[in-house]
Amino acid sequence: MHRLLRLLRNPVVIGVLIVGAAAVGFGLYWFQPWKIWTNETVQEDLPTQVAPRPGEESPGPQRVKTLATGELISHEHPTSGTVKILEGADGERFLRLENLDTSDGPALHVWLSDAPVKKGSDGWHVFDDGAHEDLGDLKGNKGDQNYRIPPGTDLDAYTSVSIWCDRFDVSFGAAELEKS
Repeated sequence: MHRLLRLLRNPVVIGVLIVGAAAVGFGLYWFQPWKIWTNETVQEDLPTQVAPRPGEESPGPQRVKTLATGELISHEHPTSGTVKILEGADGERFLRLENLDTSDGPALHVWLSDAPVKKGSDGWHVFDDGAHEDLGDLKGNKGDQNYRIPPGTDLDAYTSVSIWCDRFDVSFGAAELEKS
């Protein structure tokens, strides 16, 4: 015990312990390993209502048109689900993820991209090579979710969707969009 106390008074040992504690803290922040065991399920309804027109008491159901669809494939993490690009009667467009199932992770985003979807590890890093539109943080790693597409976005410029990990510049999963 006396030898341990003497060792802990050594400035070099103290420095190593401080650097080690800082490295562990940084590693926990950067990698967020607890997300391997966490899940966030989000169940959003398909947007089907519009504001009432002047003189109407309540809005009617909105007709939603499917512009494109795709099936998610796995990249860095097992990922599955359906992607739809939808447009309401009011012209508002959104991306919908249905039956999404992927891993949780740090800094996950939903991207529209012009990159081709490649199977396996060949597709992990391609989505930030060209043009992409970040639709925001992934709301949850499971369930049904809606992401508003900004007005003026040229959908003809984007051919795929990626669940993108901004922290590690890697795709968790992606879908090739097929126009309807």
